[in-house]
Order: sequence, then C-alpha cells, then structure tokens
Amino acid sequence: MKIFCIGRNFKDHAKEMNADIPTDPVFFLKPDTAILNQKTFFYPDFSNDIHYECELVIKIDKVGKNISEKFAHKYYSKIGLGIDFTARDLQTKCKQKGLPWEISKAFDNSAVISKNFLDISEFNTNNISFKLKKNDDVVQEGNSSEMIFSFNRIISYLSKFFTLKQGDLIFMGTPKGVAPVNIGDHLKGYIVDTEMFSLEIK
Repeated sequence: MKIFCIGRNFKDHAKEMNADIPTDPVFFLKPDTAILNQKTFFYPDFSNDIHYECELVIKIDKVGKNISEKFAHKYYSKIGLGIDFTARDLQTKCKQKGLPWEISKAFDNSAVISKNFLDISEFNTNNISFKLKKNDDVVQEGNSSEMIFSFNRIISYLSKFFTLKQGDLIFMGTPKGVAPVNIGDHLKGYIVDTEMFSLEIK
C-alpha cells in the first residue's frame, strides 16, 4: 500500500509557503508506517515545530496503470479526510541544504487518516468542502473546487509513473492556514458537516 501526497495543490497555500504554482502535480510518498488512525498523536522528540495540513484523501479501488483522465473516476469510490503532519523545522533545514525532505514528512504517525470513508457518489467531486478545527476554532477551510489539479487529473498523472493498487491512498493537498500544533491541542476534521476524525496532541 502506497500513500501519495500532493503538494501545492491550492494556490493560497502555495503563496503562504512562498512557493511557485506548479504546472504538473507535485507529489511525495509516505510509508505505511506513517498511518495514524487512532485518537492520539504523540509529539515526536526530534522536532519543535510540527504543523498540521488537513487534506481530502481518496482510496484507490483497483489496479491501474497509465489511466486516461476520462476513465480515472472508475478507480475510486470513497473519500476521507486526513492530516499530513510536517516537521517544519526539519523540512526547512533540508530545503536549505538542497536535500530530500522525507524526514520531515514521512515519519511514523505523520499521516492521520479518518477511520470512515464516505461514498463519493454522494458528492459533486468539484464541490466538496472540508475544514479543520483546533481547540474548537476553525483554522483551515477548503473546497475541492479550489484544487489546481482535480482528482482525475492527479490519478492519471500518478499512474504514468506508478502502478496504482487497491488500497493506495492519495492526499489531495492542503488549503491555506497551516500552522503549528502543541501538546494539549485537540484537532477535529470535517467533510461538510460530518466529523471525520478527532485527535488529541500529547
């Protein structure tokens, strides 16, 4: 099982990170050991600056390679919500040295995934709203209509380089509003008004 994470898929987030707007999907991978679907995230001792990045997540239903964009909708039927936790201090050091930065993105428990996935047929894929609350305050809000690259475009692009398999997950990128978490914080994520996860930082 592979976890793909799409970067800079929301223009406002790219701007807040002082990054260029991509012309093709930008992505990185996390290992399966990054998955966290329990109610507690334990702050790691190797970072002092862990940031949340709330994202829509789709789950691949069947094997596919070189998938045409017009057929990509046949390869997924469920949508969930997740957090791409990022050790921003480690990422900054890696960027400054021109090094890969998986160490800041792919560490254990860095990929929060909602336990429940929703039937995507219940939604217009071009208008799925989601939000993240920290300590009951909304800190991120996004909508799939704001994504630079659509679900189908991303699936088609990824399948040029990787065989997609049943159970693979794709994090679709985060909107603006990323910020640090601290021990004692409580995070809740929603698709529209459905609570998808509730997480304590300890």
